Amino acid sequence: MSAPQEADFQALLATAQTAADRAGAVILPHFRSDCAADHKGGDLFDPVTAADREAEQAIRAVIEGTHPAHGIVGEEFGTVRGDAEYCWVIDPIDGTRAFMLGLPIWGTLIGLTREGRPLLGMMDQPFTGERFWSGEREALFRHEGKTRTMRTRACAALSEALLATTSTDFFTHEDEHRRFDILTRAVRLRRFGGDCYNYCLLALGHIDLVVEAGLQPYDILPLLPIIERAGGIVTTWEGGDARGGGRVIAAGDPLIHKAAVKILSG
Repeated sequence: MSAPQEADFQALLATAQTAADRAGAVILPHFRSDCAADHKGGDLFDPVTAADREAEQAIRAVIEGTHPAHGIVGEEFGTVRGDAEYCWVIDPIDGTRAFMLGLPIWGTLIGLTREGRPLLGMMDQPFTGERFWSGEREALFRHEGKTRTMRTRACAALSEALLATTSTDFFTHEDEHRRFDILTRAVRLRRFGGDCYNYCLLALGHIDLVVEAGLQPYDILPLLPIIERAGGIVTTWEGGDARGGGRVIAAGDPLIHKAAVKILSG
């Protein structure tokens, strides 16, 4: 991933920081309240709440006010200026199901691409006060006023790997379940739940593998620069480009990524 001029990047990052602040201020009054959810449709319950909609509107307002020529792709309100050189990718609450249950493992995702390539990404968890984002060449984590650099951890063998996935409900084909089961029998531990939080914990060096299916671009694209600049790797199950979503694997160590892809692509 190429890095832009420092001044340009810092201005764009400042926009993302402001947008995350505004979204958090909108979301928190709804969290652990009587926030009703609507079903978007489909066989699997796909909820959306007032918090999702209001947060995306707040983020869009910041972007429109600072970079009116930029494109925006959002989960709740679609795409404007999608062919712009710079395009923001937004998931106002990644993990709405967890949000409904009062679990603080959801987050606001804000990403930016330049000519389709991920430029910066941010995940904000306003309830816990944690923020994860990509600098120009590193990944950063802030909590309780302290900011530090993140690095993934070394894990050369699947037998030592800690794996997380949100839910196997998103595996819609029998073959996906089969491949995932083979992988989980090879690792040390598997854990369910987490959504975007899992990817950030991978960047922070606590998780070795995250395996998902059924992702949309806004579910994963803002996380790509965070993981990659922390030293990790993100691809499809077959080892391809993960920007489009679908079946995605993230790994902190390239050795276990290679081993996991061998299983998942079979």
